[in-house]
Amino acid sequence: MQVYVVIASINQLENLKNIADVVAGHTVKVLVIDEGDATIRKENAKILSSVPFEFYGPKEREQWFKDRFGQAFPKYLNIIPQRCHAETSFGFLRAYEDQANVTLEIDDDVYISNGFLKEHLDNLSNSSGVNVSSLAKWYNTIDNLQLTTDQRVFPRGHPYSPMCRDENYAWTREGGKCVLNMGLWSGQPDLDALTILYQGGLDGRCKMESEGCKKEKIVLARGTYFAICSMNTAFFTKIVPSFYQLYMNFLGVDRFDDIWSGVFLKRVADRVGDALCLGKPIGLHLKRPRNTFKDLKSEINGLDMNEQVWRICEETELSAKTYADCYLELADYIEKNTKKLFTTPMQLDFWYAQTERMRRWVEVTDKIS
Repeated sequence: MQVYVVIASINQLENLKNIADVVAGHTVKVLVIDEGDATIRKENAKILSSVPFEFYGPKEREQWFKDRFGQAFPKYLNIIPQRCHAETSFGFLRAYEDQANVTLEIDDDVYISNGFLKEHLDNLSNSSGVNVSSLAKWYNTIDNLQLTTDQRVFPRGHPYSPMCRDENYAWTREGGKCVLNMGLWSGQPDLDALTILYQGGLDGRCKMESEGCKKEKIVLARGTYFAICSMNTAFFTKIVPSFYQLYMNFLGVDRFDDIWSGVFLKRVADRVGDALCLGKPIGLHLKRPRNTFKDLKSEINGLDMNEQVWRICEETELSAKTYADCYLELADYIEKNTKKLFTTPMQLDFWYAQTERMRRWVEVTDKIS
């Protein structure tokens, strides 16, 4: 089975120092989406010397689009943002082009250990697990973490609406095979800036920590959403046409690329008849210090829209049967209803631009498939 590991980073990849042991027995290539810094690349080449790897900075990404789209390349290159985490979309395209079976997306501050890849593949390939459904339409992923606090908290991207925070869940033991598995983490949980500030964290971190997960595999029922965090996520590459990490660092909005792409994917997977899950493997999240107020500034313009995005998905009537076609239907619905769903000029401009890029994303996946 061919696995592509996608990591966006401008740092030394200390978290991948034991990559050879982690991927032993599997065919793996690492795709590093970076900014082209020669010094950092030299160090990362040493760290990754035991496995095949490729670097894709701005120049390499531009050349890739030129080679495939000729003079029309600028409009397609424009689907990949600059200097933000959503650049990982390019890695997804490379995995899709090479027909990798599985793509593993991981952040550069999540440390992995032996068994990590195997546990992702286990959750993707077997039919075990428990199923969760919620009348509130949302499952709180932190419910599955063993926190060092009894406080009730929700992950980055979980809507603030009281309805969505009603944790009255129904559990069954149906299990099921899934197309995406979100692994969890020990160390710092994935919280938004408002929550971190409330918990007294001025450096991007708070006092509470995770010590692991409670259930190894939780399958999300049809119509139940969750905040998909890209820190530690594996998926079958066939879903890439509907898993575009939305264009961020744009009109004052950032840090919602994985959240909104995950909501869109869940809606499409429900229609296609596939499932998503979360649980093992556990990565160690050693979050670097960062300015929480800067993160808040990046998130604040998206918080209001985040209350509406999942509702848009619920309203959309999908009739197509493939990931690509369902994604196009979703993009068309959002565009046609933008004025009804969003109110400010910034929000209107943001979503008109996003839906156009969503369609271009599908054009690119069609071209390279």
